[in-house]
Amino acid sequence: MDNSQQRGRGAVPAPRGNGRSQARRAELIEAGRKLFAHTPYDALSMDDIARQAGVAKGLVYYYFTNKRGYYLAIIEDAVAELVERADSSAGLPPVERVQRTIEGYLHYAQHNQAAYRTIVTGGVGHDTEVLAIRDQVRERLLAAIAEGAWGREEIPPLARAALVGWLSSVEGVTLDWLGRQELSREVVRELLVRTLRGTVEVIMEFEPELPEPPVGV
Repeated sequence: MDNSQQRGRGAVPAPRGNGRSQARRAELIEAGRKLFAHTPYDALSMDDIARQAGVAKGLVYYYFTNKRGYYLAIIEDAVAELVERADSSAGLPPVERVQRTIEGYLHYAQHNQAAYRTIVTGGVGHDTEVLAIRDQVRERLLAAIAEGAWGREEIPPLARAALVGWLSSVEGVTLDWLGRQELSREVVRELLVRTLRGTVEVIMEFEPELPEPPVGV
């Protein structure tokens, strides 16, 4: 275990300082996103990170405490972007909202493949904190889909279970798509939209008291 991993564990420290330091922190996170996109977590020491980011190692410690804290901050930043894409469709007609949510999800995964794989697979050794971050993403996506289908986020347990199953298939399809690169994003999006429609139809057979979803969802 390197020194960076011995300086403490736990949640990512709260951002420090004024606007200038916030900007500096954001720059370090952006550098880290590029760095971890091409190099495994365990292959990087804090010396490597500082050198490739072009900063003193102490600056990384100052903002993130240790390598783990830096890694989690990068993942949380990636998740914030993914959730923002899901939430950006709020206010649209239901069918368009569902389609935009799925499109935003795939666009993010395609352009942030390393971060996406980390989020959906649980990170280094199925890291419990990364899994918790993944669960937050799932909850936001489930809420966006439920709102688009039935106009509300609170749904019966069976409906939720079915949507969780669909979302798990979305993750599997997306990982396969990224790995093989044989299909266009448009085709994958349409595939996921249609399988969602099938899932919603099954849900309505079990939960007829739910509002009838809009045509096309």
